[in-house]
Amino acid sequence: MGLRPVAPNRRVASIASTSFALVLGAAMVGLLPAATTTASPTASFVAAEVCEDPTGTAARVRGDAAVKHDPNELTIAQVHQRESEFADLLQERAKRVGQRTLSAQAAAASVTIPVVVHVIRKDTTRAGGNIPDSMVQSQITVLNQSFSGATGGASTAFAFQLQRINRITNTSWYPIRQGSTAERQMKTQLRQGTKGTLNIYLGALSNGLLGWATYPRSTLNVMDGVVMLGESLPGGTATNYNQGDTGTHEVGHWLNLYHTFQGGCSGSGDSVSDTPAEASPAYQCPTGRDTCSGTGLDPITNFMDYTYDTCMYQFTPGQATRMINAWNTYRA
Repeated sequence: MGLRPVAPNRRVASIASTSFALVLGAAMVGLLPAATTTASPTASFVAAEVCEDPTGTAARVRGDAAVKHDPNELTIAQVHQRESEFADLLQERAKRVGQRTLSAQAAAASVTIPVVVHVIRKDTTRAGGNIPDSMVQSQITVLNQSFSGATGGASTAFAFQLQRINRITNTSWYPIRQGSTAERQMKTQLRQGTKGTLNIYLGALSNGLLGWATYPRSTLNVMDGVVMLGESLPGGTATNYNQGDTGTHEVGHWLNLYHTFQGGCSGSGDSVSDTPAEASPAYQCPTGRDTCSGTGLDPITNFMDYTYDTCMYQFTPGQATRMINAWNTYRA
């Protein structure tokens, strides 16, 4: 597979310039004025990580990161449990409306997802996590381009509409620590909307993670949403990971996609038939990489791998179908 094709409309929104460096070395509709909240530090904050059930969380990791705990490691048994539930729910729905109607609805689906963005900061400076509105708006543009197929992949049913930017100053939530008591407190206080509302939490993150997301569930969980490194947004300072594709990747998880390397070379892999199996995550952009025999080259340009933003540009038709089926099953 080649590199991302030239797409003139890919990342064109203006970005606020920045003069500092991190240690980490379709159109906007309905945007409301940013809200600012100052929250007092939470006394019960626990600095140590408390890893939650990994069947509920998935992540993206930098290639040079030393990850203490990868929240997206799913065992074969955990995947089997999730897939069995998904299959049962799909079957129940097909019995209610008929398989032919179900397929027709999926093919014709057009879903606009409302998005609420929470900017978690330790102070009002850019270095303290206070990224500008322009970067958030550019991230929404990237999501709309990526999920529409404008970057070269399959067109999916999804578009994204920014509803609100919520700014919160709270040093107890900064950095955001995956699986911690503080993360749960943050989301309990801030999450807005229904199961179909995408809540994105931006800030500095723990343990070299670029982001993480929850998979959909039958009932709304307060942890539901996407967490992302603020400087991974378009124009950010996370070198090689600053064109907005961490957002695309994590929203893919939120819509029920696994990593392309899930399960390695055996079993059902990522449960999508048109993504070739790969033995392990791909980093940077290793053109021609082939880690599993007989299935085609590794899908290094797929949004659900771990390659550089400049390398990934597509979802497959199978992934598009899986996402809309999951939406109708869990979030609609």
